[in-house]
Order: sequence, then C-alpha cells, then structure tokens
Amino acid sequence: MFGLRDKVALVTGAGRGTGRAHCERFADVGADLIMLDHSDAADDLIVTARLVRDRGRRAVTGVADVTSLVELGAAVDAAVAELGRLDVIVANAGVHCPGGRAWEISPQQWQRTLDINLTGVWHTVNAGVRHIGAHGGSVTIISSTNGLRGTAGTADYTSSKHAVVGLARTLANELGPRNIRVNTVHPGAVATPMVRNSATYKRLRPDLDNPTEADAAEVLTARNLLPVPWVEPIDVADAVVFLASNCARYITGTQLVVDAGLTQKTT
Repeated sequence: MFGLRDKVALVTGAGRGTGRAHCERFADVGADLIMLDHSDAADDLIVTARLVRDRGRRAVTGVADVTSLVELGAAVDAAVAELGRLDVIVANAGVHCPGGRAWEISPQQWQRTLDINLTGVWHTVNAGVRHIGAHGGSVTIISSTNGLRGTAGTADYTSSKHAVVGLARTLANELGPRNIRVNTVHPGAVATPMVRNSATYKRLRPDLDNPTEADAAEVLTARNLLPVPWVEPIDVADAVVFLASNCARYITGTQLVVDAGLTQKTT
C-alpha cells in the first residue's frame, strides 16, 4: 500500500521524540533508515537504531550537526554508500528556546534558532537530494503550527517555521521535474519532552507556583477543537509516512496540519 518497502529514508533529529517515532513508523512499513543527530544524542541514536533493527530493517546512524553542511554531507554520503540508495528525506531536527518579546530575544538565541531550524533544513536537503535517483522521491520538512500563525513570545521560532514553508514551496518547484515531492508537516503541541516539562507548565500557568502536567493540559485542551491537550508522536509520524508514500504520489508543495484543530480554533 505505501510502496516504501526496501526504500531508504533519512531522518534528522532521530535520537528522540518525534524523530524516533518517524524512524519506527518507516521501519513498520518496510523502509530502511539513515538516522542522524547531534553528539549529545548519540546514546539516544543507539536506542532508535535498535528499535528499527528489532523491526527487521537496516539502520545506519551518524553523528552530525545540521548547522554544518560539511559535517552533515559527510555523514549522509557515508550512510548512502552503505545502504546503496536514498528515497526519502525528513528534515526533522529543530529547537524551541524559551521565548520573550521579539525585541528581548538575544542575538545569540535568534541566530541559533535560525541556524538549526532553517539553515539546518537547507543543509539537510542539500546533502540528501543529490543521492535521490531517477526513480524520484520525497522531502518532508517538519514545520509547526507556528509556521502558519503568529504566537507572542516566539519570534525566532515562528520566523524559522514560516521560512521553511517558503523553502519547501520553492523546492517543490525546483525538484518537481525530478519527480521529487516536497511538503511540510505542521504539528501543534506534541507529547514529547519539548512540551512535557516544568518550564512549559510554568509558561502556560504563570498563575500557579508549581503547575503540574494536568494544569498545563487543561490550558492546551482549551486551545484545540478536539478534546485533547496534544497529539502523540505517532500521529505526526503517520502524516510523514503518508506524504512519503505512494498514497501521496501527486501531493507536493502543500502543508499538512496535525494539531487537533488548534489553528482552526485560533484563526
């Protein structure tokens, strides 16, 4: 059904969170994986690789910083040489730093966010598409609901996530003649450590001294059309696998939103 058996997918930020979920889901439908992450996540990559191999698929890991095209390119080249092909690119690596009003964000934080969330995506595509052959393939960039709407206190993050939509639309035009499709996925809050942490709880419930996950979940649920505080990593991974599959063979240059109705309720 999916047409991904024995295909090879490259996922950045693969060590944990939604990146790990993408890898597991691709392995479930028969794909082999190239999994990259930064050095701090090296141990997490080992776990992700084991989960892929437990599903009977090949897994190649690499430690690379997406802000370095040379480093990332070398890791991709080596992994493709080992697995023999590349069909799917998932530019997943990203950061979300504690916010402030736009004029209060430090230049260092602004630059770091753009370096990872925007330039890192460009590096990932740059390093990967040269390996996709005449058979074509798919590129999926993980954006955010903040790539479709503005949110106070997130100027650096929101700017980066809007920017990758423009990049994806341009790439869809440039890569279409090579039968390579390019799309973005826009999750809302996802049940990963990026959301489920004490700092986020305090930001969501500043009226409480020690807010709990349940306190934060109440706020997040109120933002959505569906009665849930967040989506699960598998929900985002399913969207990514769909876009990479034959089921989406004529879908390119579009934005797929996985947000329990967040953007529809607030726009």
